[in-house]
Amino acid sequence: MDARGNRTLDTHSVIIGYLCWILGFTGAHRFYYGKQITGTLWFFTGGLLGVGWLIDLFLIPSMCAQAERRYVAGPYDYTAAWLLLTFLGYLGFHRFYLGKWGTGLLWLLTGGLFVFGWLYDLWTLNDQVSDANVLAIRD
Repeated sequence: MDARGNRTLDTHSVIIGYLCWILGFTGAHRFYYGKQITGTLWFFTGGLLGVGWLIDLFLIPSMCAQAERRYVAGPYDYTAAWLLLTFLGYLGFHRFYLGKWGTGLLWLLTGGLFVFGWLYDLWTLNDQVSDANVLAIRD
């Protein structure tokens, strides 16, 4: 519920965050919650040699709350987009889900634009979903 008593839609899930945390030394949970810089740092340092990864066990609820405030809820589900990126991102399925047919086909034909596009989407997927939700709400 928001300050006016209206029901708000969730954008991110604490449960998915904890599932991503299991692989957290790769920064997966941090990317999911829109923390790209620290996600990248976790990826290259093994979760700050495991110390940051353990600390994140307690920080996930607050990371989820920050993501809830930062991103716009709507018809496109963040968790679905992240699952598609994680498991089928090199085929562009997350882009098809967001209605980006041109780049989806490009990802499909080039293996996620030779993996560099897939890495770019790790950094920008939350914003892409948020933008798609804003457009869908406006229409």
